[in-house]
Amino acid sequence: MKLHHSDRAPAAIGPYSQAVSADGWLFTSGQIALDPASGEIVGGGFEAQARQVLANLRHVLASAGCTFSDVVKSTIYVTDMADFPRLNQLYGEAVGDHRPARSTVQVAALPKGALVEIDLVARLPR
Repeated sequence: MKLHHSDRAPAAIGPYSQAVSADGWLFTSGQIALDPASGEIVGGGFEAQARQVLANLRHVLASAGCTFSDVVKSTIYVTDMADFPRLNQLYGEAVGDHRPARSTVQVAALPKGALVEIDLVARLPR
């Protein structure tokens, strides 16, 4: 197992890595809308948080030489399913024409009061 880290994404807030790779696969830890510089949740509501989560993930993917086009599965956790339509739009902007498998689940709460968390599984480039 190889650890991957980007200084352009927030440091882990617990005993885990931003991402690990094994056997040609990259597994990211869930990212919430932490500003990498301050370590605090970004303000501005769901859209601002979702954009920050996707930016954080873009940097974590890049640390392993990946992009969103390498993602094969994503799991998204939201605290309010009413945000689902906006989530679809923002997620679609991030992945473009690529269509990985995806699950979206409503949860009671997320760390630090976040509104959205996303983790990814990607195939490492050959």
